[in-house]
Amino acid sequence: MRALGLVCTLNPSPKRSSSQLLAEQVMAELARLGVETEVVRVADHDVRPGVGLDMGEGDAWPALREKVLAADILLLATPIWLGHPSSLCQRVLERLDAELSESDEEGRLLTYGKVGLVAVVGNEDGAHKVSADLFQALDDVGFSLPPGAVTYWVGEAQHGTDYQDLEETPESVASTTRTLAVNGHHLAGLLRDRPYPAS
Repeated sequence: MRALGLVCTLNPSPKRSSSQLLAEQVMAELARLGVETEVVRVADHDVRPGVGLDMGEGDAWPALREKVLAADILLLATPIWLGHPSSLCQRVLERLDAELSESDEEGRLLTYGKVGLVAVVGNEDGAHKVSADLFQALDDVGFSLPPGAVTYWVGEAQHGTDYQDLEETPESVASTTRTLAVNGHHLAGLLRDRPYPAS
């Protein structure tokens, strides 16, 4: 089983990122369950705006899309900016929109049978709103969501503390991350063994 984490921080590598840290913690939990994992920071790639599979020369999305389609589990990790997912996260969702025009020989979206997970960080309110936005988008383009499909940390509103600057991971976040991984892994296994029927 494979899991791909797309980290939608606005900071390219090698800058530190709370979204990257939480994504890596989710992947560590999945790895303990025997899942092969990979984390990709979207800001390190030239993902062009648009809703097509390939937006032309230099567009990095086709290569990332191959990774998405090869994965059983897709994690989207995003900070909260102005109460919303990052602009890079929105761009990933817009590029995933192209999957609505792609299907297998039985008429199913290529994303059917894949599990969607979400990780959110920020120092302002909005984790539930951001996760709801991502849940709806992932569902729209064919991903399945397990119970507890999000893990998040938000600090005190208007405070300067980042998740990556905490001395240790709060137990509430750690236990939620474990549940996210276990439930995502379980659902991915069920969907692999019993695919959705043709529609």
